[in-house]
Amino acid sequence: MPVQFRDYYETLGVPKTASEDEIRSAFRKLARKYHPDVAKDKKAAEEKFKEINEAYEVLSDPEKRKKYDQLGADWNRPGGFQPPPQWQDQQPGGGFYQWGGDGGRGVEFEFGGTGFSDFFEAFFGGGRGRSAFGGFGGRTATAERGADVEADIMVTLEEALHGSTRTVSLRRAGSDKVEQYQVKIPRGVREGQRIRLRGQGEAGAGGGKSGDLFLRVRLARHPDFSVEGSDLIHEVRIQPWQAVIGAELLVPTLEGKVRLKIPPGTQGGQRFRLRERGLPGVSGKRGDLYVVGQINIPKKLTDRERELWSELAKLHGA
Repeated sequence: MPVQFRDYYETLGVPKTASEDEIRSAFRKLARKYHPDVAKDKKAAEEKFKEINEAYEVLSDPEKRKKYDQLGADWNRPGGFQPPPQWQDQQPGGGFYQWGGDGGRGVEFEFGGTGFSDFFEAFFGGGRGRSAFGGFGGRTATAERGADVEADIMVTLEEALHGSTRTVSLRRAGSDKVEQYQVKIPRGVREGQRIRLRGQGEAGAGGGKSGDLFLRVRLARHPDFSVEGSDLIHEVRIQPWQAVIGAELLVPTLEGKVRLKIPPGTQGGQRFRLRERGLPGVSGKRGDLYVVGQINIPKKLTDRERELWSELAKLHGA
């Protein structure tokens, strides 16, 4: 099962020389455009949103980006792509993918519905176990449990808030059969948490039980929020006059926009707490949403604006 190369720079529409800020800005712009909650064609937008998230997952992480860049531009060259030296030694968990004899990348398991491509799983996915059955003549003397299988599953913040059920497909190497599973994503699921499907891993040997299938949760990046435990963080730009005299702003939450009063004298970096607007915690109680005010200092001024700022400076003895 060959793996199709993913051009993450093309997905985000940025050059390979793009800075971290440029990559972040491109992601936020595209993620807002294709977020399923706002797009008209929700199914198409959902797929695009996942592609954008996968690209940002790699390019926003300096170590992952460095490894991705090592692949070079010769993935589709004649004779097949060859990995950089010691590539497999760098993979987290040892990898569950192997290079085919024709120079192409082959996979032991092919997943669908997880939100991540096989390309991502091949190079950046979680560690996967491989069963190593011993025994004379290919037979095992004792029963051995089959190896567990692990893959990543992309979960949106909305799914983490409400819970959901997803259809995940699995095709094993050498088989044309596609197995489908209804996977329940529990409310309050956390980054790194593993969802277990008992007995759906590799088959056992000598009468041993089958291993399990684990889906490791990776929370999808959101254009408006970052996650700290069960709390959400949203940065909002505040105009200087709003910070001085106060204002009322519309700020996003996972359940729609709400009004937030900015008091007079607000400082840059000041946090405002919206109780229980975050994600469900371990106890089931929701975390909070913290709105962080960033003062938007104008870079260009008209002559009249400069005059007014100068007058304010004089009033304060400057």
